[in-house]
Amino acid sequence: MKTAALLVAALVGMSSPAGFVSAQTASGQPWVAPGTADSLLTQPPDQERYKRLAQELRCLVCQNQTLADSDASLAHDLRRQLESMIVDGRSDDEIKRFLVDRYGDFVLYRPPIRSSTWILWFGPFLLLAIGAAVWFTIHRRRKPPGDRPASGDMANREDPAEATGSTTSADIERIRKLLDSA
Repeated sequence: MKTAALLVAALVGMSSPAGFVSAQTASGQPWVAPGTADSLLTQPPDQERYKRLAQELRCLVCQNQTLADSDASLAHDLRRQLESMIVDGRSDDEIKRFLVDRYGDFVLYRPPIRSSTWILWFGPFLLLAIGAAVWFTIHRRRKPPGDRPASGDMANREDPAEATGSTTSADIERIRKLLDSA
């Protein structure tokens, strides 16, 4: 029972009994649970660097939000890891390289242009060009009624007034006879 209490105390970060050391990062900073308000960064230049890097990295869960904007638990973990790497003294390139090695180019909000990321960079433009070509083709075939050439059935009509669509006196007589017979 005493061992379980020590384990719980260590996990929750409570003060530990003598001889028991709380968890620390590689730089010797105390480890803080993800999602807590405590920050490892105390210097303004480090905080600015953290904000800039968090804006350049993508949340792997949300995929359309930056790491700074996401509320996903993985984003909390990555932000905490980002803080600890800054405290450890890693450069921006080292941090990005570490995350790319672990999660791929997709973790970068602006991935580098390579053969593996061409679809990310040029895919939207390709889809836009295909959509414009389809739209142009459809609208080119569909012309307004006044612009269409005369169809074959219009050439077979006897009366030119019928071709223009106006009502003639013969039409009126035919309509009167139909109404009278009904």
